[in-house]
Parts: sequence; structure tokens; C-alpha cells
Amino acid sequence: MNDVVRYLTSLAQALAQMSLYAEGHPARDRAASVSFDLLRVMLESDPRPTFSFLGAEVVYANRPLRDLQGWDWARRLSSAGVQRMEFERSVSREEYRAFLDGLVVRLGAQVTRELVLDARTPVGGTEAIRYGAVGVRGNEPVAEGSDDGDYESYDLSEEAETVQWVHDEVTTRNDLPLAEAETVVHTLATAMHAGQRVLLPLLTLKEFDQYTTTHALNVSVLSMALAEYLGLSGREVRQYGMTGLLHDLGKVKVPLDVLRKPGKLSPDELALMRRHPADGARMILEHDHRLDLCAVVAFEHHIMIDGGGYPTRQRRCDCHHASMLVHVCDVFDALRTNRPYRVAWETQDILQYIGQRIGTEFEPTITAAFLDMMQTHELRAAHADVIDGAFAVD
Repeated sequence: MNDVVRYLTSLAQALAQMSLYAEGHPARDRAASVSFDLLRVMLESDPRPTFSFLGAEVVYANRPLRDLQGWDWARRLSSAGVQRMEFERSVSREEYRAFLDGLVVRLGAQVTRELVLDARTPVGGTEAIRYGAVGVRGNEPVAEGSDDGDYESYDLSEEAETVQWVHDEVTTRNDLPLAEAETVVHTLATAMHAGQRVLLPLLTLKEFDQYTTTHALNVSVLSMALAEYLGLSGREVRQYGMTGLLHDLGKVKVPLDVLRKPGKLSPDELALMRRHPADGARMILEHDHRLDLCAVVAFEHHIMIDGGGYPTRQRRCDCHHASMLVHVCDVFDALRTNRPYRVAWETQDILQYIGQRIGTEFEPTITAAFLDMMQTHELRAAHADVIDGAFAVD
């Protein structure tokens, strides 16, 4: 058992003891002291450990903890509004004890419903300890009980960094880190439901070189939101989120000078670009045949319902429901993004364009739901500090 797992085990034991015994009981003090000592051990090798609890999944930094897969305390903390914890090396024993007391209150409130935990004021703690819901504004904590409940932006830097790393692993090692990709999808799904309404935290492109990562995250968010809006099950919603995250994976095989070209592509360059759906599908299936839906969407996401688009087919046949759903999300995010050869479109202009192409490019039922959803759900700006070194051209 490594130091990280030892610490989290001690945290669960401390919370259990503190929930069971009254204030002042030696068992509470002993459990809290043991947990703090193990935290200090962990801080010796990692000066700023960060944990995310996404359902029953535990993520340390950007990697899932296999030893704690299905850990019940992850689900309990997440349900109580504690989906992320972050520690600084300067944390004191007194600060840590106050942190544990706060978690006990939250966990008790989650069970008894005596306290309403507002997801719009998600962060508690001190400068040395931050904890709360995924999707907090920037890196600045919002104090418990604050009236400043609305997010101005979501910080998806960790998620963007993970997506960039996934792309790098595919490029350099021909490996697709599925667990890390699934963690990103879980995090995005949690961020979508951080408020009273379903929110769409979409990254706004600040540098052209951010496009590959930004687009993957945005299409994943939009695909999950639309799948949920259409009434699909939670499992299907996450599946569609994964297809959105991986739909453009084949572009890792496109040379950077082609990806970055600001002007019109030559016929040879265009042919190279249009290979990315087949390349993406092939790479996904080579990694894991259970990702067949992701492979299908990667192959079909540029095909229109009237048979246009690419890859071209010998005969017309219907695309998968997920492919048609991801297609409309893909087009929406592409048009709302600044490119070297054009400025971003306004949202209403994009929606009008999509509406005009119902029945030719876009499937009617899915697209009508998308247009309705965009009038219902709230768009929120998100930002990330990661630059991935490439932008994509449709």
C-alpha cells in the first residue's frame, strides 16, 4: 500500500470515528492525529496533492487510483459536495482538524438533510486546504456561505492537460489510456450538474494551438448534454461523452504543418485530412474492441444524412444515432471557435445555420432537440492553461 492509499484510508477511518464518537472522545483525536501524520508523509513526496472523487472513482492528480476503485468513501464524499480536495505543504495540525470537522458536518448533512449544501458555493477550507465541487472558478476558493454563487468561468486545466497527455500517448506510444479518458468524461459530467440547472461549461479558444484539446472537451460536454436531453440512460450519456472526446483522435496522424495551415488546403492536403475518420476508428479498435461505438463515431462523424461529407460511401446507409448526435455538436463547436482563416460565428447564427440544414446534413429529431436544448441550457465560459501545439482544420 503506497503513501497515497494509506492517507486516504486514514481519512476514511478518521471520518468514521469522528462521526461515531462525541467531541472530546479520545478516539476522535487519535484518528485525526493518525490521518494528519500520514498526510505529512505524503506531502514529503508531493507538496501539493490533489484528489478528485467522481462517483466511486478516485483520481489522484490526473490518474485513477486502481487500488481504490469502487471505494465507497469516494461516493459518499462526492454525494456530499466534496468532489475535489487539494492540500499545501504548509497545512497545520489545527487546520487539518478543522477540515475534518467540516467534512463530518457535510457528510452528516448529506444523510440527515438538516443542512442544504449549495453546489454554487462549493469550496471550503483555508489557504492550505481547498475542497469542494469540481468546476470551481479559476483557482480561487469561494468561501462557505458566500453570496457569490455564480461561476464566471470554469477551470478545466487539469482535464485539458489529461486530454493532451492522452493524445501524446497515442502519438508516441500507440497507446490509448482509456481510464484517464473515462475520468475526464466523469469530471465533465459532474461539472455540467454543479448548479441548479444543467450548465454547459465550454472552453473558449484563446490560442489557435489549443484547438485540438479544446474541441475534444467541448464536443464531449455537448454530446453528453444532448444525450441526456434526449432521455438516454446515465450509462449511455457517458458512452456518448466518450465518443465526443475521441471523435477526432485520427488527427494525431495528420502532420502539424497541415493542421496549422491557415489558408485553403491543397487537394493532397485535403485528402490527407479526410483520412482522419478512418485512422481514428482504426486506432480505437486496435486498442480495445469494446470501444466499437467510439470507433463507429470516429469514422462517421463527418457524414451527412443525405450521403454527403466524408468518408464517401458506395451506397447510402444510415449512420449510428451517436454519430449523428456528435456530428451536430461537432459542427456547433467548430463554428463558434476562432480559426486562422475566419472569426467565430455568433451562437444564434450557428443555430440558424444548423436549423436550415435539417434533413440534408443533420438528422431532424436529434437536431430539433439540440436547438431546443441550446435555448434551455446555460452556456458558461471555461478556460484552461494547457497549450497542445496543434489546431485542427475541418
